Amino acid sequence: MDIVIRATVAFVFLFVLLRVIGRRELSTMEPFDLILLVVIGDLMQQGVTQSDMSFTGAVLAVGTFAALTVLASYLVYRFRTVRPFLEAKPLIVVQDGKLIERNLRNERMTPGEVAAAARKEGIASLDEVEWAVLEGSGTISFIQKS
Repeated sequence: MDIVIRATVAFVFLFVLLRVIGRRELSTMEPFDLILLVVIGDLMQQGVTQSDMSFTGAVLAVGTFAALTVLASYLVYRFRTVRPFLEAKPLIVVQDGKLIERNLRNERMTPGEVAAAARKEGIASLDEVEWAVLEGSGTISFIQKS
């Protein structure tokens, strides 16, 4: 039971940590970010299982994480009131070709990053964009002017 409690606390900690890190960082992972996530995973494993290296301990820890992930997705599906806490809402970063600086600042994004994402979508200039939306996954969706 001790492993289940530690796994639950670790899950909540990681969930909060990933929300604080932000959408943009998770969608544009650099090699260092990947290494950091692997190290965090290893450190969390050590904290969750402590000296228990048994198969049962591993199954309990992984099963707890899986069950909490399924529970979180069910809560998002079933209850609208928990969605703002468990899912990031889409955020408008460009409106009528103009950057919304406050939203960029809140997400720690630069205008260059938005322009680069637009170029990847074949959009030469932000003047061609009616809306650009930073999705909860960290990707940017562009709606061009008609």
